Amino acid sequence: MGGPVASSTRSVPFAADREVPGLIVKFGDYPLHHGGVGAIRSLGRLGVPMYAITEDRYTPAASSRYLEKAFVWPTTGTEDPARLVEGLLRIGRRIGRPTVLVPTDEEAAVLIAEHQDELAGRFLFPRVEPALPRRLASKQGLHELCVEHGIPSPTAAFPQSYDDIVTFAEKARFPVVAKNREAFVRRKRPAVNGTTRIATREGLLGLARDWGECPGVILQEYLPREDAEDWIVHAYFDQDSTPLAMFTGVKVRSWPPHAGMTANAYVVDNPELADIAARFIKQIGFSGIIDLDLRFDRRDGQYKLLDFNPRMGAQFRLFENESGVDVVRAMHLDLTGRSVPEGEQRAGHRYIVENIDLPALLAYRRSGYTTPHAPAHASGTELAWLAGDDPLPFLTMLARFVRPGAKHLYQLWRTNRRGSTTSSGG
Repeated sequence: MGGPVASSTRSVPFAADREVPGLIVKFGDYPLHHGGVGAIRSLGRLGVPMYAITEDRYTPAASSRYLEKAFVWPTTGTEDPARLVEGLLRIGRRIGRPTVLVPTDEEAAVLIAEHQDELAGRFLFPRVEPALPRRLASKQGLHELCVEHGIPSPTAAFPQSYDDIVTFAEKARFPVVAKNREAFVRRKRPAVNGTTRIATREGLLGLARDWGECPGVILQEYLPREDAEDWIVHAYFDQDSTPLAMFTGVKVRSWPPHAGMTANAYVVDNPELADIAARFIKQIGFSGIIDLDLRFDRRDGQYKLLDFNPRMGAQFRLFENESGVDVVRAMHLDLTGRSVPEGEQRAGHRYIVENIDLPALLAYRRSGYTTPHAPAHASGTELAWLAGDDPLPFLTMLARFVRPGAKHLYQLWRTNRRGSTTSSGG
């Protein structure tokens, strides 16, 4: 197996604009976010001053040696948008110079898109049609866009009442998958705790009784594990929706199993998948970073789009080209007027999220799921938390994770054993 590679030891054939800082923007309470740490390290290693919004002063991100300053701002993601915009502008004034925004969740990405004119004076970010990120982050909005542009996606229903669910249950083929229809409902009044596999008609009707008069869910066909393989696409698109960095990989394990955050993945070349993603982005006119989850359905040979995250994914550091460009670096280079060096992706490279891959490994051994396209041996390994040049985020993660993390993993494991799998995504 390939050993861990310390990213800081690799020289890159380009120079970033060190006069333009980056700001990690996150709303909600999820302090153990390795994607934010990865972005801080990625730009910080280039000499870019990095700032971050954090829940408190003792998060892994706040402990990174590459962070200039943590702005402690506890949020829930449910605040009035005007309050969040004013908070961002206040941070911008404290930084004192134009700053590239790096959103790590849908709430942040949508807020930036919908308030571009207010934020443009202080910040740099890809300009996009204001309503598009919200639509892409919505399960229903994404499904409608897929149908409109001929992109395969799982068969889905959008019930408007309990009676609609009863009618659906009479004809549905179980198991089915339930998801919150809008990404933003998950923080206010979630119908389910994430992606939920429902095994029987009775189980669906039992859950639905708690969903209210207008259920905020999407009911989706379940793609059997034994007939599917999970793929991911990360890319950065410029103002003309042209990809300046494009990467494809296969997800080996996630936690919770088959529905949650990537725990283990490999870079795997897939020109067909890259073409599907590039064509879809051009059709909808998106610009910025994307994180796509697709499931290859072996029954009909189609890649079906499950999730479209209009922001960087937590596992983005899996992907880097031969020139040292990842999607966050590509965005910073592009927004500061610099060219983005091309290069092939690091095929065979592996990414491991240390605190969730071990329980995921145990769960996948029981499930019998296989990933035929994953290479037998890694050409190198990127760890989510541990880095020789920046050890404190890993130690901070351990300190915060051990007791509550073990309890959380146990609860998720129990839920999975009962036949439904939940996920917070990412």
